[in-house]
Amino acid sequence: MSEVRNELVQMARRAREAGSILARSSTGQKNEALIRVAGTLWESRSAVLERNRADLDASFAAGLSGPMIKRLTLDEKKIQGMVEGLEQLVKLPDPVGEGEQWRRPNGLEITRVRVPLGVVGMIYESRPNVTVDAAGICLKTGNAVILRGGKEALETNRELVAIIRRALVESGLPADAVQLISDPSREVARELMRLSGWLDVLIPRGGAGLIRTVMEQATVPVIETGTGNCHIYVHRKADLDMARRITLNAKLSNPAVCNAAEKLLVDREIAASFLPVALEELSNSGVEIRGCEETVRIWSKAVPATDEDWDIEYLDLILGVKVVSGLDEAVDHINRHGTRHSEAIVSEDYTAANRFLMEVDAAAVYVNASTRFTDGGEFGYGAEIGISTQKLHARGPMGLRELTSMKYIVRGSGQTR
Repeated sequence: MSEVRNELVQMARRAREAGSILARSSTGQKNEALIRVAGTLWESRSAVLERNRADLDASFAAGLSGPMIKRLTLDEKKIQGMVEGLEQLVKLPDPVGEGEQWRRPNGLEITRVRVPLGVVGMIYESRPNVTVDAAGICLKTGNAVILRGGKEALETNRELVAIIRRALVESGLPADAVQLISDPSREVARELMRLSGWLDVLIPRGGAGLIRTVMEQATVPVIETGTGNCHIYVHRKADLDMARRITLNAKLSNPAVCNAAEKLLVDREIAASFLPVALEELSNSGVEIRGCEETVRIWSKAVPATDEDWDIEYLDLILGVKVVSGLDEAVDHINRHGTRHSEAIVSEDYTAANRFLMEVDAAAVYVNASTRFTDGGEFGYGAEIGISTQKLHARGPMGLRELTSMKYIVRGSGQTR
């Protein structure tokens, strides 16, 4: 066994031991720990921001991209958001122990009950808030977690995990329920992906390259939190002012996140009236427009889009724009090029909207609303551990229930088969 693998196995062994304690802890104990983590995080915000500035300085010097810098950057408002996410988790029902019971004709009493997944591995990039969100959700659901963030956020994550572990100890729970891999090398990441028998599930969260690597190389069960090539489709019967406002919000409010709009589809019937106004406003806000041939004819400032553009998650102030013949072409385009994350139609036509909802294959589909709402907090889940774009076990924002599995408890009185 290599030295790297041995260290990870020892880490996972400690996580499993800590997880067994968490799994039998009461909701009150877990909530008390979450409250203490939230309070300690807020009290320690100056230290967190200091380490975050060190990460930012190193990232600027290394030429990290603008979207990644934005994801990495913390301020008091973002830390307050982390604290509020933890406080929301305290208020939410604990899914562990929930169940249902029935009796079979042969007298067997069967209970199906929710239990923790066990040891959760997280591989993610840039966003330090993921460290706190993942730790909080895993704590509430009785799971131990091993975190492997990106090298660009290493100092921030070290400080955050130290705060969380200190709060756990003060709450009487094992510190090893939350552990950070401080070696950001690819070798360590590869070994973590192959830690079968020790990790119960691996959750990647980041760009397309990271997701693809994990899906291709992991031998541990993976919950895919996919990229977000999200579309806004403006139907011919849309309220055009509403469509403009939704498009602007979906692209501009935070272009560096997975639920931001990356593509705009517009029905040919209204394109000439809608696109010049909407694209001018987007352009004035710094968005580069990459359009199909019809888009370029309607709004000459657009850059001609390539075939590759329709599949790219930009995570930047770039928007692909395509004129379509109608609902059928829009749905077909989304299902061919989308990433099954979040898709929206703007329309006053009930039948068209319902067809869109039923025919578009995505974790979240919207009518007359921005894709930016695909988020655990916005859905009422408190923090989230990721947004799953797969169909097995979990899909969409992953809150508390998605971090549990089921156990069957069967009581008999001597029955045989």
